[in-house]
Amino acid sequence: MSTQEVADKLVSLCREGKYDEAYGLYADDAVSIEMPGVPNERTEGIDNIIKGYQEWASNIQEAHGGTVGDPIVVDNHFVVPMTSDVTFKNGGRVNMEELCMYQVENGKIKRASFHYDPSAMFG
Repeated sequence: MSTQEVADKLVSLCREGKYDEAYGLYADDAVSIEMPGVPNERTEGIDNIIKGYQEWASNIQEAHGGTVGDPIVVDNHFVVPMTSDVTFKNGGRVNMEELCMYQVENGKIKRASFHYDPSAMFG
């Protein structure tokens, strides 16, 4: 798949809440990068990335909403603005805005990095 096709597919799956399928777009040796100082700042390998997502999702008490914007594609990278509004089991309600940047190699997401204000989540 081209970078545009990967971007469009990821956005479509995320908008439908099909996150398990979205992770199928990742390479086996993908890397996920969070903001500096955030737990799981760097995660390597699709199995570890999925495990981290499942741990994060299991801490959500209630999802109130969120958005997935349109992708902006440049060469083998794309950026998607996303928002989420969730209540965590142990942390209260959080409204978060982030830019999600992806690098595509050989039709798969090789690197994902997430850019947001950590104080929005971690006070």
